[in-house]
Amino acid sequence: MKNILITGGAGFIGSHLVRLMVNKYPDYNIINLDLLTYAGNLANLKDIEKRPNYTFVKGDICDLELMQALFAKYQIDGVIHLAAESHVDRSIKDPFAFARANVMGTLSLLQAARLYWSEGEKGKAGFAGKLFYHVSTDEVYGSLENDGTFFTEDTKYDPHSPYSASKASSDHFVRAYHDTYGMPVKISNCSNNYGSFQFPEKLIPLFINNIRHNKPLPVYGKGENVRDWLYVEDHASAIDLIFHKGKTGDTYNIGGFNEWKNIDLIKVLIKTVDKQLGRPEGTSVKLITYVTDRAGHDLRYAIDSGKLHRELGWEPSLQFEEGIEKTVRWYLENQEWLDNVTSGDYQKYYDAMYKG
Repeated sequence: MKNILITGGAGFIGSHLVRLMVNKYPDYNIINLDLLTYAGNLANLKDIEKRPNYTFVKGDICDLELMQALFAKYQIDGVIHLAAESHVDRSIKDPFAFARANVMGTLSLLQAARLYWSEGEKGKAGFAGKLFYHVSTDEVYGSLENDGTFFTEDTKYDPHSPYSASKASSDHFVRAYHDTYGMPVKISNCSNNYGSFQFPEKLIPLFINNIRHNKPLPVYGKGENVRDWLYVEDHASAIDLIFHKGKTGDTYNIGGFNEWKNIDLIKVLIKTVDKQLGRPEGTSVKLITYVTDRAGHDLRYAIDSGKLHRELGWEPSLQFEEGIEKTVRWYLENQEWLDNVTSGDYQKYYDAMYKG
């Protein structure tokens, strides 16, 4: 029986991964650690909350004593670390919160894992059968021109926002624990995710909800920024594959080979939502409102996930159009979930963004 700690498991990507692991591996004990800040929601996991191989723990990854107690209590064999502050706009307004959660939180987890694993079995031998898997972002690589190039695992780090800087730092700490202490680690850097249960401060759920309610669609600059999009369940399957079969000490990029300019993606969303709501397609184009561009806004992200395909045989399961249809349908059919998460903090965020 393996005891796997998944941090941030009540969030968007984390909840999909927890559900996958609980259902796929009944012989694993999955411990979901989440602080339940604004983006964490246990309603995301109601379908598995009573499963015998699932345990939820509310806690802060920055609390080293709590992390040490958690490792000892549940005899943790592996960590999949997703807990993070992840919204660029928020990082610009409060970089210290991102440094605390993403850097110091990761360091706290690494130290708790090192102390428990190494002291338990006399030094590095204690790392046998253990793994610390750190989930990161393509934003650590900086920005690409529209020249057909891609981020690879060897791309030099060049973060431009407090968010990406904090994630880059956490990546470096993970590698440092591998090189200094011999801790078995793996890292993956992923492109933009979309799908169900995403907190609606992110572009796709934000705009689906606003189109439904005829609210303005605030577009940064001219909407020319390019992002690579990946369906969240495909990301979860990639994490599962890397966790079990990836090379220890390696980094894997996860992407969809699916680039869209923001403005073109928004027009696809408008067409899809209008159609599913029974409106004439394109009715909601009038809601597009251009706002002042974000400071330090990266032009383009594009991931080369060729290594993951060559070594482990992974590839996305859904074409983008199918994924968007499924995603829009889910949000339109789960208005109660949206209503529960779009009060308070969300409204403050949206109002601030729209007012520029």
